Amino acid sequence: MKAIFKYKTLYFMMLPILAYFLIFSFYPLARGLVISIQDYRLIGDRPFIGIDNYLSVLKDPALNEGASAWFKKMTQMIVYLPHLFSWVVVGGMWILLLSPDTGIVNQIIQLFGGQPVGFLSSDRYARSVMILTSGWKEMGYTCIMYLAAIVNINPSLYEAASMDGASRWQRIRYVTIPMLRSTMKVVIMLNVLGILRLFDQIFVMSNGAIANKVDVIMMYTYQKGILEFSVGPATAAGFLVIMATFALTYVTRAVIRYDEG
Repeated sequence: MKAIFKYKTLYFMMLPILAYFLIFSFYPLARGLVISIQDYRLIGDRPFIGIDNYLSVLKDPALNEGASAWFKKMTQMIVYLPHLFSWVVVGGMWILLLSPDTGIVNQIIQLFGGQPVGFLSSDRYARSVMILTSGWKEMGYTCIMYLAAIVNINPSLYEAASMDGASRWQRIRYVTIPMLRSTMKVVIMLNVLGILRLFDQIFVMSNGAIANKVDVIMMYTYQKGILEFSVGPATAAGFLVIMATFALTYVTRAVIRYDEG
């Protein structure tokens, strides 16, 4: 009890942060859970219907592209799960996995007679590791976007293609992929918008041995603004990021013809 009163100022300073998470994270999560078991309407009664909404989603024929229901559900969960974790968790996990002494990856390499590889201490592998781990973490979010787009494809298109003798691959090539063109453009634009804002991953996974190979402009902004308290250069770097992002976005929109649908 004395400790609580001793640090009451610190606890008081934490209240805005706690309020933020309660309002913008936990409340929407709880509210979403309630809505998922309701016959939700914008106006009028919203009766509870149990798990009928979940059963409706699982029975939707648009979700039956997987080889089997079990494989499909497991694949979706495994692929999407990394996106839910912060880079503190994901980065720490990969640092352990790629450790030259105790990492599982190097243990497998040694099992086949190879020598330990310093994936996160070698200029040769550092950039590749950053790119691959970033893709691995974020591909779940992209997959969900594509899945949502596939659900909206008219099933009659697949039925017509099947009646014309189209194989599974031909249905994917001539029906699914063309219908996903707009979603592909959105995914490309979102990735371009985030290119110059990379920070969390580099901050967690970088070290002195590879810093010069994986450094990004947001790390420079952090170093100048936070570590050196050079607010002017840090702010200038931030505005350069904004201007460069606008330029990249403009060029990308023109190249992929974003506005043509």
